Amino acid sequence: MTRAGDDAERRDEEERRMALDLEPVILGALTRADARRCAELEAVLFDGDDPWPAVAFERELASGRNHYVGARIGDLLVGYAGISRLGRVALFEYEVHTIGVDPAYQGRGIGRRLLEELLEFADGGVVFLEVRTDNEAAIGLYRSVGFEQIGLRKRYYRVSGADAYTMRRGAQ
Repeated sequence: MTRAGDDAERRDEEERRMALDLEPVILGALTRADARRCAELEAVLFDGDDPWPAVAFERELASGRNHYVGARIGDLLVGYAGISRLGRVALFEYEVHTIGVDPAYQGRGIGRRLLEELLEFADGGVVFLEVRTDNEAAIGLYRSVGFEQIGLRKRYYRVSGADAYTMRRGAQ
């Protein structure tokens, strides 16, 4: 493709994103058809930290103990989140597996809405998660809804060797 073609393609993509900015963000169930887009976002969001491939999302979606939600603007998936119910009998505990928002749409409250949806699924139960120690935005979000740091997992992210905090939100 020529440089002029590249520029035109970038302008078209920017115009599409600007049009999408005017549409509301709709939350709904994540589906197998979303797995590829989730993997694309993972590759951007978690580059260097072993991002999940599409097949990992497909396996997660197939489990009856998991709840996954997507955030869409028009037909574009701009965010996703998943939580797992732990144990076989009540009182259940829960573990957030992932939350990701397209960098072009971060800072708009989408991550907060996805997290709120996961916490609603947990129905007041105890919720755990791991977060990179240098992800200040996510740590701030989690603290704002009642999560507390309860531990440090050294080299939790195998590829990069980055550490993670374990955080817990008590029963509500």
